[in-house]
Amino acid sequence: MTKVIVRVSHRNATLNAMTEWMHTVLQWLALPEFGLSTVFVVALISATLLPMGSEPAVFGLVKLNPELFWPAIAVATIGNTLGGMISWWMGYGAHHVVRRVRGEKPDSNHARAVLWLRQLGPKACLLSWLPGIGDPLCAVAGYLRLPPLPCMAYMAVGKFLRYLVMTSLLLWVF
Repeated sequence: MTKVIVRVSHRNATLNAMTEWMHTVLQWLALPEFGLSTVFVVALISATLLPMGSEPAVFGLVKLNPELFWPAIAVATIGNTLGGMISWWMGYGAHHVVRRVRGEKPDSNHARAVLWLRQLGPKACLLSWLPGIGDPLCAVAGYLRLPPLPCMAYMAVGKFLRYLVMTSLLLWVF
């Protein structure tokens, strides 16, 4: 019984520490003196590690500083595209690991999706802006060894259009 209480207590302490750390990081990123650099970091992270949206950061900055509309859109696009390319490189690295472990045996579970992505090629990265599937799509593009520069260009176009439309709509509504 004591071991169970100690384990639960340890988990709660770890969870509380993680929550406190995340709150501190988000508070630091929200400071107004950081502005465009905050938008860059949030956009980069939201395309890679953490399941968060960067649109509120872009909208907040532009709402407070309307003259930063185009710079904020550009910085968010660059950060989010670089995050997508980090995912692309992770997929590329995963391809080499899987090939070493499994050999060149195809997996039939995802054969149709892989065929579709191969047919579309880098143009599939235009969809990298979509929530939920955009980030894995970038990793799969790397896994399939699609050419990185065209993938990056299509990612940038899709992400730019998303930021432009979302920020404009939010400004119009609010």
